Amino acid sequence: MTRCTVVFAFVAACIVTQSCSRRTPEQALPAEFQRTTGRIELPAGTIELHSPLELAAGAHDLEIEGNRAGSVLRLAADFRGKAAIVGHNSSNVRVSGFQIIGNRAAFTTAKYLPPSDVTFADYYDANGIVFVGSRNISIEEVGFQKIGGFPILVSACSGVKIRDIKVEDSGTLNAQGHSNTTGGILLEQGTTNFDVRSCHIEHITGNGIWTHSNYGSPLNRNGVIADNEIRGTPRDAIQVGHAAGIQVLNNRGADIGVPAAQADLPGGATPVAIDSAGDVSMSVYKGNQFEDVDGQCIDLDGFHDGQVIENSCINRKPGAAYPLSHDGIIFGNSNPDMRSENVVVKGNLIQGFGYGGVYLIGRGHQIADNRFLEINRNHCTGDMHIAICAYAPDEPAMLRSGIYLASHAARPAETEGNVIEHNQISGFGMDKWCIGAGPGVKLKQNTIRDNTCTGTR
Repeated sequence: MTRCTVVFAFVAACIVTQSCSRRTPEQALPAEFQRTTGRIELPAGTIELHSPLELAAGAHDLEIEGNRAGSVLRLAADFRGKAAIVGHNSSNVRVSGFQIIGNRAAFTTAKYLPPSDVTFADYYDANGIVFVGSRNISIEEVGFQKIGGFPILVSACSGVKIRDIKVEDSGTLNAQGHSNTTGGILLEQGTTNFDVRSCHIEHITGNGIWTHSNYGSPLNRNGVIADNEIRGTPRDAIQVGHAAGIQVLNNRGADIGVPAAQADLPGGATPVAIDSAGDVSMSVYKGNQFEDVDGQCIDLDGFHDGQVIENSCINRKPGAAYPLSHDGIIFGNSNPDMRSENVVVKGNLIQGFGYGGVYLIGRGHQIADNRFLEINRNHCTGDMHIAICAYAPDEPAMLRSGIYLASHAARPAETEGNVIEHNQISGFGMDKWCIGAGPGVKLKQNTIRDNTCTGTR
C-alpha cells in the first residue's frame, strides 16, 4: 500500500465515522499499527504511550518512519507492556527516523537475570523496540533515552540490520545496586545474519552490544558488530555469547567498568571491553580500540577456533583509577561443549592492567607479536602479602606473570602445543616473572621463543 493510499484510507475512515476531531494521535496509532503492510508515518511531536504499539501478527513489507519535523514516542509513567514497538513473526519491516524516551524513574529494580529457561524477551518489560521470530528487520537512525530495559531486543530472528542507533542514559540495576545487563542492544536465541553498525551507546548500566542464547538453544550465527562506539558502562562494551561466525571489527570505546560500584562482581561479571560466553567459534575480534578499561580487555571464555588480532586496550591514568583492573586477556572453558583450542592472538596492545597480559589454557594457540606493557600494576609477587594479590596460594605465579600457562579455568585443561613468540612484555617484575606456568603445566611442551621481557618498578 502506498503512502497516499494509507493516508486516504485513514481520512476516509474519519469521514465515515465522523470521529476525526475526537481521536488523538495516541488513540489513532494502535489501529495504524495493525496494518499488515504499507507505510506508517508517525505524527510530528511527542506521543505518550500507555501500552505497546504492536504490529499485526505476520506483518510484512512494512515501513514505520518518523515525521521529518521530529517524532517522539514517550513511555508514560503508567506504561505497561513489553516495549514501545513490538513485532512477532514479522518480515521485511523497516523502522527509522524517530526517538523513543522511556520512563525510567529510578535505577534500582527487582529485576536481575531471567531464569535459565526464560528468554530476555519474555522476562524484561519497558523496552524500546522488540522483535521476536521475525526476518529481514531493519532498525535505523532511531534514538533512545532513559529506557529501563533494552532499547533494542531481537530474539530468534534472521536478517537483522541495526544502523546509526543512539542510546543514552538507559538500563537499570538490580535490588543490590549492581548491573542487571540492561541498557544496550541485545540479539538472542539463535539470531542469524545480523549487522550492528555505526551505533553510539553512552551511559548505560549493562552490556553495550551483545548476543545471548540459553543453554541448549541455537547458536547466534553469522553476525557483524562493527564501527560502533560504547562509552560508560559498568559491564561489557561488547559480548559475544553462544555464537559462531561473528566478526567484531573496528569498534571503539572508553570508561568500561564505570562506575565501579555498579559492576556485578557478586554475580561474577568483571567488566570487559570484548567478552565471550558460552560456546563461541569461528569468530574474529579485530581492530577494536578501547581506553580506560577497569576490568579485562578481552575475555575468551568459551572462545575457540578463532582470531583476536590488532586490538588495543590502553589505561593511561594512575593505577588507583582502575580498582577492578584484572588481566589483559583471559582464556576460559566454562561451557562444557567446547575446548580452548586454535586461537590466534596477534598484534594486540594491552597496556596498564593490574595483573598479567595473558592467562592461557588449552592447546594449539598462537600468541605472537603482541605488546603487553605496564602490566602487573598491582605489584603482585606471589607471596600473598598484598591483599589484592592474595588469591590461589598454591599458584603463586598466576597473578605476577606476564603470560601465565595454567592447567585449568572453570574445568581442567591440557595446556600444550602453543606457540608464544615475538611478544614485548614489560611491567613490575617482568624481568623475573615474564612467562610462568602453574602446577601440572610444562613450559617445554610449548614453543616459547624470542620474547622481550623488561622489568619496571
